[in-house]
Amino acid sequence: MKLNTILLAFFFLIFGINTYGQLTNSVRGKIVDNTTFQTIPNVRVTIKTADTTKKYIVKSDDDGNYEFPAIPYGKQTIIFNSFDYERQEQTIVVNAGRETILDVNLQEKITETEDVIIEARKKGEVINELALVSARQFSVEETNRYAGSRSDPARMASNFAGVQGADDSRNDIVIRGNSPLGLVYKIEGVDLPNPNHFAVSGSTGGPVSVLNNKILGNSDFFMSAFPAEYGNSLSGVFDLKLRNGNNKNHEFTGQFGFLGTEVLAEGPLSKKSRASYLVMGRYSTLSLFQTLGIKIGTDAVPQYGDAAFKLNFPLKKGANFSVYGIAGKSAIAIKISDQKEYSTEFYGEGDRDQYFGTSMAVFGTTYKKSFNEKTFFSSTLALTLDEQHSHHNYLVRSLDTVNPGASNQVVNIKLDSIYPLMGFNFRTTKTAFFAAINHKFNKQHVIRFGINADFYYFNNIDSVLNNTGTEWLRRWDYKGSSLLIQPFVQWKWRMKEKMDFTLGLHSQYFSLTNSISIIEPRIGWRYGFGKGNAVSAGAGMHSQTQPMYQYSYQKKNSLGVYEMQNQKMGFSKSIHTVIGFEKSLAKQLNLKIETYYQYLYNIPVETKSSALSLINQGSGFARFFPDTLKNTGVGYNYGVELTIQKFFSKTFYFLISGSAYNSKYQGSDKVWRNTSYNSNYATNLLVGKEFIANERSTFTLGLKMTYAGGRRYGYVNVPASQLEKELIYVDSAFNERQFKPYFRLDVKLAYKLNTAKLTHEFGLDLVNLLNTRNLLSLTYAPNLAVPSAEPIAEKTQLGFLPLFYWKIDFKLSSTKGPKFI
Repeated sequence: MKLNTILLAFFFLIFGINTYGQLTNSVRGKIVDNTTFQTIPNVRVTIKTADTTKKYIVKSDDDGNYEFPAIPYGKQTIIFNSFDYERQEQTIVVNAGRETILDVNLQEKITETEDVIIEARKKGEVINELALVSARQFSVEETNRYAGSRSDPARMASNFAGVQGADDSRNDIVIRGNSPLGLVYKIEGVDLPNPNHFAVSGSTGGPVSVLNNKILGNSDFFMSAFPAEYGNSLSGVFDLKLRNGNNKNHEFTGQFGFLGTEVLAEGPLSKKSRASYLVMGRYSTLSLFQTLGIKIGTDAVPQYGDAAFKLNFPLKKGANFSVYGIAGKSAIAIKISDQKEYSTEFYGEGDRDQYFGTSMAVFGTTYKKSFNEKTFFSSTLALTLDEQHSHHNYLVRSLDTVNPGASNQVVNIKLDSIYPLMGFNFRTTKTAFFAAINHKFNKQHVIRFGINADFYYFNNIDSVLNNTGTEWLRRWDYKGSSLLIQPFVQWKWRMKEKMDFTLGLHSQYFSLTNSISIIEPRIGWRYGFGKGNAVSAGAGMHSQTQPMYQYSYQKKNSLGVYEMQNQKMGFSKSIHTVIGFEKSLAKQLNLKIETYYQYLYNIPVETKSSALSLINQGSGFARFFPDTLKNTGVGYNYGVELTIQKFFSKTFYFLISGSAYNSKYQGSDKVWRNTSYNSNYATNLLVGKEFIANERSTFTLGLKMTYAGGRRYGYVNVPASQLEKELIYVDSAFNERQFKPYFRLDVKLAYKLNTAKLTHEFGLDLVNLLNTRNLLSLTYAPNLAVPSAEPIAEKTQLGFLPLFYWKIDFKLSSTKGPKFI
């Protein structure tokens, strides 16, 4: 009773604070050149609101800063105009609990004559001006509205045409039929280790992202023929940006939800120097429930936590220094031995207890300096950690029948014995360095050159009990280091006001295998014609290392001596070409079509004749145990993509994306087969509507519908599976079968309430609302009741999952801004 009274008092306290007061908040930011990052003064900034009788106009100061002290709550349009730079228009949302801070990069005009009309920069265009094809801007504000995305950047990106998730329970990103291994995450210029909790070695996805969209700024997502500064990737790059903390006011966010309980704080370290801090932390809500003794229906509770921070220090003479860090840790224990009643549906493998945990971290410093109006320098030095550990205990069980004469017979499991089966610990640390210089020769010619250098240190150990249970086999026992160096240069020529051309060269060297790719050309072209229409084309050669743990895999030779199997593997390579067309159908409504062809070669396959190829690896929770491999495999992907998008304006948005594609490969047996990611087609429909109840509160309804081809699978080799105690497929029939088409409907409901100082947001994400039982794969599941039966069970995708959250934003202080002009 006392607890209920406290909660009720807290409720009235939160919602009763200053509910009657001002209905405005400040909007501010900084305006810089998109090449040299020099601040731009005297830019005319206009905000259009629903009240057309009021004008909100300011000009940026000598440091490029602009500020509106009092803008009404709600969705507004902000416009940037300058004589020397192209016009830019964006949509912003003003709330009570947090200032709206919008930093923008403007592109310089080529022609200064007054009779030339320059069109506004389109929404969705990328930050990196050297990317002309197959690139999208990842807008946190825009994509956070998408139903089913769970505030996960990777799941948000899966709504783009040509991109799809491989698994409901994971956020693997499949780009144009490529393995998720082909994706590289970057942050502040350096490659990021797998940024997910419960991440398996060598993969790029996981069930829960360590990255939180609350700390991200607008970022870039590339799908092919990306600029020369990006390397070691065959399919895509997610170039993430960390935003700075508020440098004027202290602001706080608290959120309680199914996926985590989190807090965020930001504010000025020194108002005089404009230095700022941003720090946040999150912990698994289910783990908190378990700690409090609240039963949630399962003992296999995933435990995870993550944290992030950024300290930003503006320096004199156009320089800036920042320190940042991101870290996450996770663990889960799946104890089948605790189950007493027989069931064929086990979580994970049904013959063992599993204990699994992961850690990742990145700590870095970034220095940026504008030397003059033409030259800009940036550099990052970072330390990263990627670690996974696990051990399995094998269970010997038998059946114990209770009440054999009863009509409803109860069958219990009896545990006869338990013994260790497997254990491993993989740890990779890395020192990463990135440096680049942008130089603008004039308004038409820009060059960017630099280097990425990564120094790895590996410590991998793994042992497993053999099939007879008589000997422990070492699969990994390796300590070593290696160096990956990637220099690059890229030139951009603005041929005309609406025509751009880029040419770049990338090189790559990996010391562990002495692999080198001397010249990887990248080329792009884009021409705008008519109002909002454009055509584009691009091509690029790319190369990538294999998952690092696979280089040190060991196996006994005929003499009983352990030796490395795969240290002669070279880079996997691809050549990607793309042609695109864009058309503006109306204001805030765009159409985009792209068609592409990608040829992959030097893919590792087995030395013996088989269907195995690393082109199919990268998703799921299982590691890969390759025998001796050679770089002779090939593959190809081709397809067409369509996007029709209405950006969020006038309380409404929608996104229609679709792709039709084909993805094939050859193993060492020279037979063309479907890759494991060849679903042939994928479509998404997202639609959302905002209902404005009054000037303080809004209700948002969002819907997402996905329909895609089913996953590929093959025929199971039953005797081999029973011997190895894991699923083994018939090699000659690999990927010849396909599950039925995938369908999922998600709905998101959100209610936002603004008071004078606080913003409350209540959300409910109804994932797979119709509880569609989509098939994911087959899994090894021995049948204790019928030992002669096939040891196979169907593993379904995620069922209906309601996800709730309650978020509060509030600030502690405010300052007055400049007067309107």
